Amino acid sequence: MPTYVYQCKECGIQFERVQHFSEAPIKVCPECNGPVQRVICPVGVIFKGTGWYVKDSAKAKSSTLPARDADGKEVPSADKPHKDAEHTEPSAATEPPKPAPKADAGTASKD
Repeated sequence: MPTYVYQCKECGIQFERVQHFSEAPIKVCPECNGPVQRVICPVGVIFKGTGWYVKDSAKAKSSTLPARDADGKEVPSADKPHKDAEHTEPSAATEPPKPAPKADAGTASKD
């Protein structure tokens, strides 16, 4: 059962009462018989477990989607090669080495 806090409008005292949800609120002060009002108090709520913090939530899918400008056109990112880079010649460092031509031992002439 919840505990409710009441405050007297005449004498100003505060008191608590444990009441069932279906019970009517108290209307009279037990000290001076003046009118009382229920006081709304903040409750302590503790969220336990995962999923309550930004770091616990799933990563946004926007990181896998291409960036877009205000017109909705795709904006090139630093992670992807630019369109012009796709059509360039591969550099010598990335090409596999060509095998050396074999010398025929039987056809070589002696001079």
